[in-house]
Amino acid sequence: MEPDDNHRGWAERSGEFSPAYYAQLGANNVSETLAATCDYYLSEDAAILEIGCSSGRHLTRLRENGFTNLTGIDINDESFAVMADQYPELAATGTFQTGLIEELVPEYPDDAFDLVYSVETLQHIQPQNTWVFEELARITGGLLITAENEGNGPQRGRADATVSYVNDEFPLYFRNWKRIFTDLGFAQLTCEPSERDTIRTFRAL
Repeated sequence: MEPDDNHRGWAERSGEFSPAYYAQLGANNVSETLAATCDYYLSEDAAILEIGCSSGRHLTRLRENGFTNLTGIDINDESFAVMADQYPELAATGTFQTGLIEELVPEYPDDAFDLVYSVETLQHIQPQNTWVFEELARITGGLLITAENEGNGPQRGRADATVSYVNDEFPLYFRNWKRIFTDLGFAQLTCEPSERDTIRTFRAL
């Protein structure tokens, strides 16, 4: 799959894995771990960016915990219409942009955020565009959190596979996030495997 095809698939997504789908699911164990991590390491006025925020279920959980400086980007413009309907307080108080990660992230200045995080988004970045990980490191002055699939499920990431296809439709790349971000100047603080994802917290050195 070419990057443009991959981007188009997510930008036009409806049904399963769409913004409405995630809004209906609501907060989950990853949301709770994010909230607990932010409570421990950050002040309530910390600048927080979610990469691939969809309709905002994780950011809403942070807002409920008192965090006020929330930003999100997502490729699917429907995300923010769903957010306005399902999470109106977040939509009214946060800062949101529609567009490609590869186009939006380079626009931010160095150390723009105290926390940058991704939930099952970086795993879909195709090999041609992995330079964006360096950009994430550049704009993060404090913490970086990855909550990505690392082969935790019984049918994923086995036999040293580097990529699988979700529903035979779009690629999911298995990566060593600890190595990627420690090589970019971060120290891993925590690693918490869950049934679906592995949640890693890094601090900029």
